[in-house]
Amino acid sequence: MNQKAQDSVGLDAPLDEAATVAPAAALYRALGEPTRLLIVQHLFSGEHRVRELTEHLGLAQSTVSAHLACLRECGLVTSRAEGRASVFSLVEPERLVSLFAVTEGLLEATGSAVTLCTHLGPQERAEQERVG
Repeated sequence: MNQKAQDSVGLDAPLDEAATVAPAAALYRALGEPTRLLIVQHLFSGEHRVRELTEHLGLAQSTVSAHLACLRECGLVTSRAEGRASVFSLVEPERLVSLFAVTEGLLEATGSAVTLCTHLGPQERAEQERVG
């Protein structure tokens, strides 16, 4: 990776420059929660009401709504009113498709390295064990 590419993603950045990668870290945290990732993946099939998402995921309405609020705050989903219901959709589906394609390629290339990473914190490790 060239220096410009390293700088753009914050590789080798001093700690005082950590703020420059904070937005990317927040995006990865938003997508790193399995339920939110499942919601995003389901929204690729089109717009959905909260009720439809709760039925698909088998989760409580309050849980799905909280995850949708996070995704909306991160700018990944948007909603519009339809009668008394809110209908959710992806803001940038084409870019998310690209991100997921790159992610799948990286996971293929690294095999199980992510699941074996010893640098993950206890919360991340517990989440991996829960879904893996």
